[in-house]
Amino acid sequence: MDWLGYLIPLAPFGLGGLWIWTRHQSKMVDKQKELLLLGKNVPESEDGRRMNEDMKYLKERVATLEKIVTDERGARELESEIAKLKDS
Repeated sequence: MDWLGYLIPLAPFGLGGLWIWTRHQSKMVDKQKELLLLGKNVPESEDGRRMNEDMKYLKERVATLEKIVTDERGARELESEIAKLKDS
């Protein structure tokens, strides 16, 4: 029971350290999200590499879809397909 008398006064220091560490981890996660949104590399990990590959793939898909939609011939084809679907 003597050890409890030593731990009680040290508890605030432990909780303060935990609070500081938790706040730091939260800021690090926010920084990683910001880097990901800016298109910069996230720290080299398996998840980071996979997210970079997925992001690159999705950007290529969006670029392709933008070309299809903005293409004059593609726009006319889309309009005709939409009209056919409305008639059905």
